[in-house]
Amino acid sequence: MQANDKRRWALPLLFLVLAGVPFAAQWLGEPFYVTLGARILIYALAALALNLVLGFAGLVSFGHAMFLGLGCYAVGILSYYGFGNGWLQLAVCIAVCALVALVVGTVCLRTSGIGFIMITLAFAQMFYFLAVSLREYGGDDGLNIYEASAFGLFELDGSLPVYWAAWALLLVCSIGMLRLRRSPFGMILRATHANPRRVDALGYSVFGVRLTAYVASGVLTGVAGLLLANLTAFASPSYMSWPVSGELIVMVVIGGLGSVLGPIVGAIAYLLMEEAFKSLTQHWMLLMGPAVVVIAMLAKGGYGNSLAWLRRAPPAGPAAPTAAPPAGDGQQDRRPPDTLAKEASA
Repeated sequence: MQANDKRRWALPLLFLVLAGVPFAAQWLGEPFYVTLGARILIYALAALALNLVLGFAGLVSFGHAMFLGLGCYAVGILSYYGFGNGWLQLAVCIAVCALVALVVGTVCLRTSGIGFIMITLAFAQMFYFLAVSLREYGGDDGLNIYEASAFGLFELDGSLPVYWAAWALLLVCSIGMLRLRRSPFGMILRATHANPRRVDALGYSVFGVRLTAYVASGVLTGVAGLLLANLTAFASPSYMSWPVSGELIVMVVIGGLGSVLGPIVGAIAYLLMEEAFKSLTQHWMLLMGPAVVVIAMLAKGGYGNSLAWLRRAPPAGPAAPTAAPPAGDGQQDRRPPDTLAKEASA
Protein backbone atom coordinates (compact mmCIF):
# COMPACT_ATOMS: atom_id res chain seq x y z
CA MET A 1 0.00 0.00 0.00
CA GLN A 2 2.81 2.42 0.86
CA ALA A 3 4.53 1.84 -2.49
CA ASN A 4 1.26 2.40 -4.34
CA ASP A 5 0.67 5.64 -2.42
CA LYS A 6 4.14 6.90 -3.31
CA ARG A 7 3.64 6.13 -6.99
CA ARG A 8 0.25 7.81 -6.90
CA TRP A 9 1.74 11.03 -5.55
CA ALA A 10 4.84 11.10 -7.80
CA LEU A 11 3.10 12.65 -10.82
CA PRO A 12 1.15 15.35 -8.91
CA LEU A 13 4.29 16.36 -7.03
CA LEU A 14 6.22 16.63 -10.28
CA PHE A 15 3.60 18.96 -11.76
CA LEU A 16 3.56 21.06 -8.59
CA VAL A 17 7.31 21.51 -8.90
CA LEU A 18 6.96 22.42 -12.59
CA ALA A 19 4.24 24.93 -11.73
CA GLY A 20 6.67 26.68 -9.39
CA VAL A 21 9.36 27.20 -12.06
CA PRO A 22 7.99 30.55 -13.40
CA PHE A 23 7.71 31.95 -9.87
CA ALA A 24 11.22 30.80 -9.01
CA ALA A 25 12.54 32.33 -12.25
CA GLN A 26 10.86 35.64 -11.44
CA TRP A 27 12.25 35.61 -7.89
CA LEU A 28 15.77 34.89 -9.18
CA GLY A 29 15.47 37.39 -12.04
CA GLU A 30 16.27 34.71 -14.63
CA PRO A 31 13.62 34.67 -17.41
CA PHE A 32 15.76 32.15 -19.28
CA TYR A 33 14.52 29.46 -16.88
CA VAL A 34 10.98 30.01 -18.13
CA THR A 35 12.09 29.58 -21.74
CA LEU A 36 14.08 26.45 -20.85
CA GLY A 37 11.15 25.10 -18.84
CA ALA A 38 8.74 25.69 -21.74
CA ARG A 39 11.08 23.84 -24.09
CA ILE A 40 11.30 20.94 -21.65
CA LEU A 41 7.52 20.74 -21.32
CA ILE A 42 7.05 20.78 -25.10
CA TYR A 43 9.54 17.98 -25.65
CA ALA A 44 8.05 16.09 -22.71
CA LEU A 45 4.68 16.29 -24.48
CA ALA A 46 6.25 14.95 -27.69
CA ALA A 47 8.02 12.17 -25.75
CA LEU A 48 4.75 11.27 -24.03
CA ALA A 49 3.12 11.00 -27.46
CA LEU A 50 5.95 8.83 -28.77
CA ASN A 51 5.65 6.59 -25.72
CA LEU A 52 2.15 5.66 -26.88
CA VAL A 53 3.63 3.72 -29.79
CA LEU A 54 7.13 3.01 -28.50
CA GLY A 55 6.38 2.13 -24.89
CA PHE A 56 2.87 0.72 -25.16
CA ALA A 57 2.94 -0.95 -28.59
CA GLY A 58 6.69 -1.58 -28.89
CA LEU A 59 6.95 0.21 -32.25
CA VAL A 60 10.25 2.07 -32.70
CA SER A 61 9.26 5.09 -34.77
CA PHE A 62 12.44 6.80 -35.98
CA GLY A 63 10.54 9.53 -37.81
CA HIS A 64 8.31 11.07 -35.15
CA ALA A 65 10.03 14.45 -35.48
CA MET A 66 8.18 14.69 -38.81
CA PHE A 67 4.98 15.51 -36.89
CA LEU A 68 6.82 18.02 -34.72
CA GLY A 69 7.91 19.85 -37.89
CA LEU A 70 4.45 19.65 -39.44
CA GLY A 71 3.00 21.34 -36.36
CA CYS A 72 5.59 24.11 -36.65
CA TYR A 73 4.91 24.69 -40.34
CA ALA A 74 1.13 24.68 -39.75
CA VAL A 75 1.69 27.80 -37.63
CA GLY A 76 4.41 29.29 -39.84
CA ILE A 77 2.69 28.98 -43.23
CA LEU A 78 -0.69 30.20 -41.96
CA SER A 79 0.99 33.11 -40.20
CA TYR A 80 2.90 33.87 -43.42
CA TYR A 81 -0.44 34.46 -45.15
CA GLY A 82 -1.83 36.51 -42.27
CA PHE A 83 -3.87 33.83 -40.49
CA GLY A 84 -2.96 34.24 -36.83
CA ASN A 85 -6.07 32.62 -35.39
CA GLY A 86 -4.84 29.91 -33.05
CA TRP A 87 -7.95 27.77 -33.36
CA LEU A 88 -7.57 27.71 -37.14
CA GLN A 89 -3.89 26.81 -36.81
CA LEU A 90 -4.72 24.08 -34.31
CA ALA A 91 -7.41 22.63 -36.59
CA VAL A 92 -5.05 22.61 -39.58
CA CYS A 93 -2.27 21.10 -37.46
CA ILE A 94 -4.52 18.28 -36.24
CA ALA A 95 -5.97 17.61 -39.70
CA VAL A 96 -2.58 17.54 -41.46
CA CYS A 97 -0.88 15.41 -38.80
CA ALA A 98 -3.81 12.99 -38.67
CA LEU A 99 -3.84 12.59 -42.45
CA VAL A 100 -0.08 12.12 -42.70
CA ALA A 101 -0.07 9.70 -39.76
CA LEU A 102 -2.89 7.72 -41.32
CA VAL A 103 -1.06 7.36 -44.64
CA VAL A 104 2.36 6.71 -43.12
CA GLY A 105 0.96 4.32 -40.50
CA THR A 106 -0.98 2.35 -43.10
CA VAL A 107 2.23 1.76 -45.01
CA CYS A 108 4.65 1.29 -42.12
CA LEU A 109 2.48 -1.01 -40.01
CA ARG A 110 2.53 -3.58 -42.81
CA THR A 111 6.06 -4.28 -41.64
CA SER A 112 7.70 -4.82 -38.26
CA GLY A 113 11.09 -4.60 -36.62
CA ILE A 114 13.86 -3.00 -38.65
CA GLY A 115 11.51 -2.55 -41.61
CA PHE A 116 9.18 -0.35 -39.55
CA ILE A 117 12.12 1.70 -38.27
CA MET A 118 13.56 2.33 -41.73
CA ILE A 119 10.24 3.18 -43.40
CA THR A 120 9.32 5.73 -40.71
CA LEU A 121 12.79 7.23 -41.13
CA ALA A 122 12.33 7.35 -44.90
CA PHE A 123 9.02 9.22 -44.61
CA ALA A 124 10.51 11.68 -42.15
CA GLN A 125 13.44 12.39 -44.47
CA MET A 126 11.04 12.83 -47.37
CA PHE A 127 9.15 15.58 -45.52
CA TYR A 128 12.45 17.07 -44.35
CA PHE A 129 13.69 17.52 -47.92
CA LEU A 130 10.25 18.75 -48.95
CA ALA A 131 10.54 21.53 -46.36
CA VAL A 132 14.07 22.31 -47.55
CA SER A 133 12.81 22.67 -51.12
CA LEU A 134 10.10 25.19 -50.20
CA ARG A 135 12.08 28.32 -51.04
CA GLU A 136 9.06 30.58 -50.63
CA TYR A 137 8.90 29.59 -46.96
CA GLY A 138 12.61 29.98 -46.27
CA GLY A 139 13.87 26.62 -47.49
CA ASP A 140 16.82 25.40 -45.50
CA ASP A 141 17.01 28.73 -43.60
CA GLY A 142 13.58 28.27 -42.04
CA LEU A 143 10.60 30.58 -41.72
CA ASN A 144 10.27 33.41 -39.21
CA ILE A 145 6.92 33.71 -37.44
CA TYR A 146 6.03 37.32 -36.66
CA GLU A 147 2.53 36.75 -35.24
CA ALA A 148 1.78 34.54 -32.26
CA SER A 149 -1.19 32.18 -32.21
CA ALA A 150 -4.23 33.93 -30.74
CA PHE A 151 -6.87 31.84 -28.97
CA GLY A 152 -9.37 34.60 -28.21
CA LEU A 153 -8.44 36.03 -24.82
CA PHE A 154 -5.27 33.93 -24.67
CA GLU A 155 -2.26 34.48 -26.93
CA LEU A 156 0.98 32.54 -27.11
CA ASP A 157 3.00 35.73 -27.41
CA GLY A 158 5.89 34.91 -25.09
CA SER A 159 7.68 32.25 -23.10
CA LEU A 160 5.37 32.52 -20.10
CA PRO A 161 2.06 31.95 -21.95
CA VAL A 162 3.64 29.08 -23.88
CA TYR A 163 4.91 27.63 -20.61
CA TRP A 164 1.50 27.59 -18.98
CA ALA A 165 -0.18 26.28 -22.13
CA ALA A 166 2.36 23.45 -22.37
CA TRP A 167 2.06 22.74 -18.63
CA ALA A 168 -1.74 22.51 -18.77
CA LEU A 169 -1.74 20.38 -21.93
CA LEU A 170 0.91 18.04 -20.54
CA LEU A 171 -1.10 17.63 -17.33
CA VAL A 172 -4.28 16.80 -19.24
CA CYS A 173 -2.46 14.37 -21.54
CA SER A 174 -0.72 12.67 -18.60
CA ILE A 175 -4.04 12.09 -16.87
CA GLY A 176 -5.45 10.83 -20.16
CA MET A 177 -2.51 8.46 -20.61
CA LEU A 178 -3.01 7.08 -17.10
CA ARG A 179 -6.64 6.33 -17.88
CA LEU A 180 -5.76 4.99 -21.34
CA ARG A 181 -3.15 2.66 -19.89
CA ARG A 182 -5.78 0.99 -17.71
CA SER A 183 -8.55 1.09 -20.31
CA PRO A 184 -9.48 -1.90 -22.49
CA PHE A 185 -7.91 -0.20 -25.53
CA GLY A 186 -4.68 0.44 -23.64
CA MET A 187 -4.50 -3.15 -22.44
CA ILE A 188 -5.07 -4.44 -25.97
CA LEU A 189 -2.42 -2.04 -27.29
CA ARG A 190 0.11 -3.29 -24.76
CA ALA A 191 -0.90 -6.86 -25.53
CA THR A 192 -0.03 -6.31 -29.20
CA HIS A 193 3.53 -5.73 -28.02
CA ALA A 194 3.60 -8.82 -25.80
CA ASN A 195 1.88 -11.30 -28.12
CA PRO A 196 0.25 -9.95 -31.29
CA ARG A 197 -0.73 -13.42 -32.53
CA ARG A 198 -2.76 -14.12 -29.43
CA VAL A 199 -4.46 -10.70 -29.72
CA ASP A 200 -5.36 -11.52 -33.29
CA ALA A 201 -6.64 -14.93 -32.22
CA LEU A 202 -8.91 -13.27 -29.66
CA GLY A 203 -10.64 -11.39 -32.48
CA TYR A 204 -9.01 -7.97 -32.19
CA SER A 205 -7.41 -6.22 -35.15
CA VAL A 206 -3.74 -5.71 -34.30
CA PHE A 207 -3.31 -3.46 -37.33
CA GLY A 208 -6.33 -1.31 -36.42
CA VAL A 209 -5.30 -0.88 -32.79
CA ARG A 210 -1.74 0.05 -33.70
CA LEU A 211 -2.86 2.42 -36.46
CA THR A 212 -5.21 4.22 -34.07
CA ALA A 213 -2.40 4.65 -31.56
CA TYR A 214 0.01 5.85 -34.25
CA VAL A 215 -2.45 8.49 -35.52
CA ALA A 216 -3.17 9.71 -31.99
CA SER A 217 0.55 9.88 -31.25
CA GLY A 218 1.24 11.83 -34.45
CA VAL A 219 -1.51 14.37 -33.72
CA LEU A 220 -0.28 14.95 -30.16
CA THR A 221 3.30 15.40 -31.40
CA GLY A 222 2.02 17.91 -33.97
CA VAL A 223 0.34 19.94 -31.20
CA ALA A 224 3.70 19.98 -29.41
CA GLY A 225 5.17 21.38 -32.65
CA LEU A 226 2.56 24.15 -32.63
CA LEU A 227 3.71 25.17 -29.16
CA LEU A 228 7.37 24.94 -30.20
CA ALA A 229 6.75 27.27 -33.16
CA ASN A 230 5.24 29.86 -30.83
CA LEU A 231 8.10 29.49 -28.36
CA THR A 232 10.87 29.99 -30.90
CA ALA A 233 8.86 32.16 -33.37
CA PHE A 234 10.46 30.02 -36.05
CA ALA A 235 9.71 27.00 -38.24
CA SER A 236 12.68 25.09 -39.58
CA PRO A 237 13.25 21.82 -41.47
CA SER A 238 15.71 20.88 -38.73
CA TYR A 239 12.78 20.26 -36.39
CA MET A 240 11.81 17.22 -38.45
CA SER A 241 15.32 15.82 -38.99
CA TRP A 242 16.28 12.34 -37.82
CA PRO A 243 18.49 13.54 -34.90
CA VAL A 244 15.41 15.08 -33.28
CA SER A 245 13.58 11.76 -33.63
CA GLY A 246 16.57 10.09 -31.99
CA GLU A 247 16.46 12.56 -29.10
CA LEU A 248 12.79 11.81 -28.50
CA ILE A 249 13.55 8.08 -28.42
CA VAL A 250 16.38 8.65 -25.94
CA MET A 251 14.07 10.70 -23.69
CA VAL A 252 11.53 7.89 -23.60
CA VAL A 253 14.15 5.17 -23.05
CA ILE A 254 16.07 6.88 -20.23
CA GLY A 255 12.79 7.89 -18.61
CA GLY A 256 11.14 4.51 -18.75
CA LEU A 257 9.31 2.70 -21.52
CA GLY A 258 5.61 2.15 -21.05
CA SER A 259 5.18 4.41 -18.03
CA VAL A 260 3.47 7.81 -17.93
CA LEU A 261 5.97 9.49 -15.63
CA GLY A 262 8.97 8.15 -17.54
CA PRO A 263 8.89 10.28 -20.73
CA ILE A 264 8.41 13.47 -18.70
CA VAL A 265 11.31 12.65 -16.38
CA GLY A 266 13.40 11.59 -19.38
CA ALA A 267 12.79 14.88 -21.19
CA ILE A 268 13.70 16.85 -18.07
CA ALA A 269 16.88 14.84 -17.49
CA TYR A 270 18.01 14.92 -21.12
CA LEU A 271 17.49 18.65 -21.71
CA LEU A 272 18.96 19.66 -18.35
CA MET A 273 22.05 17.56 -19.09
CA GLU A 274 22.25 19.18 -22.52
CA GLU A 275 22.18 22.69 -21.02
CA ALA A 276 24.73 21.73 -18.35
CA PHE A 277 27.17 20.29 -20.91
CA LYS A 278 26.69 23.27 -23.23
CA SER A 279 27.75 25.57 -20.41
CA LEU A 280 30.96 23.57 -20.02
CA THR A 281 32.16 23.20 -23.61
CA GLN A 282 31.12 23.72 -27.19
CA HIS A 283 31.87 20.03 -27.77
CA TRP A 284 29.07 19.05 -25.42
CA MET A 285 28.01 16.11 -27.60
CA LEU A 286 31.21 14.31 -26.60
CA LEU A 287 29.93 14.39 -23.04
CA MET A 288 26.28 13.74 -23.79
CA GLY A 289 26.89 10.44 -25.58
CA PRO A 290 28.77 8.67 -22.76
CA ALA A 291 26.35 10.13 -20.20
CA VAL A 292 23.36 8.60 -21.99
CA VAL A 293 25.18 5.25 -22.23
CA VAL A 294 25.95 5.28 -18.50
CA ILE A 295 22.35 6.17 -17.63
CA ALA A 296 21.03 3.40 -19.87
CA MET A 297 23.36 0.88 -18.18
CA LEU A 298 22.80 1.93 -14.58
CA ALA A 299 19.12 2.92 -14.62
CA LYS A 300 17.82 -0.21 -16.28
CA GLY A 301 14.22 0.36 -17.26
CA GLY A 302 14.67 4.14 -17.14
CA TYR A 303 14.46 6.72 -14.38
CA GLY A 304 10.73 6.24 -13.94
CA ASN A 305 11.07 2.47 -13.47
CA SER A 306 14.36 2.49 -11.54
CA LEU A 307 12.93 4.29 -8.51
CA ALA A 308 12.86 1.13 -6.49
CA TRP A 309 11.76 2.97 -3.37
CA LEU A 310 8.49 3.74 -5.13
CA ARG A 311 7.57 0.16 -5.76
CA ARG A 312 9.53 -1.97 -3.27
CA ALA A 313 7.25 -3.89 -0.97
CA PRO A 314 8.02 -3.84 2.79
CA PRO A 315 10.30 -6.70 3.83
CA ALA A 316 8.41 -9.72 4.99
CA GLY A 317 9.08 -11.09 8.44
CA PRO A 318 10.41 -14.55 9.07
CA ALA A 319 7.98 -17.19 8.04
CA ALA A 320 6.35 -18.95 10.92
CA PRO A 321 6.96 -22.70 10.97
CA THR A 322 4.00 -24.62 9.77
CA ALA A 323 3.17 -27.64 11.83
CA ALA A 324 1.96 -30.61 9.95
CA PRO A 325 -1.47 -31.82 10.97
CA PRO A 326 -1.31 -34.90 13.13
CA ALA A 327 -2.17 -38.14 11.49
CA GLY A 328 -5.22 -39.25 13.39
CA ASP A 329 -7.07 -42.51 13.23
CA GLY A 330 -8.05 -43.29 9.73
CA GLN A 331 -6.15 -40.25 8.42
CA GLN A 332 -3.13 -40.71 6.17
CA ASP A 333 -0.03 -38.56 6.67
CA ARG A 334 0.69 -37.05 3.23
CA ARG A 335 4.10 -35.56 4.00
CA PRO A 336 7.01 -36.54 1.72
CA PRO A 337 8.73 -39.81 2.61
CA ASP A 338 12.13 -38.17 3.16
CA THR A 339 10.61 -35.83 5.78
CA LEU A 340 9.05 -38.73 7.61
CA ALA A 341 12.36 -40.60 7.50
CA LYS A 342 14.26 -37.70 9.06
CA GLU A 343 11.73 -37.35 11.88
CA ALA A 344 11.90 -41.07 12.55
CA SER A 345 15.71 -41.07 12.76
CA ALA A 346 15.64 -38.07 15.13
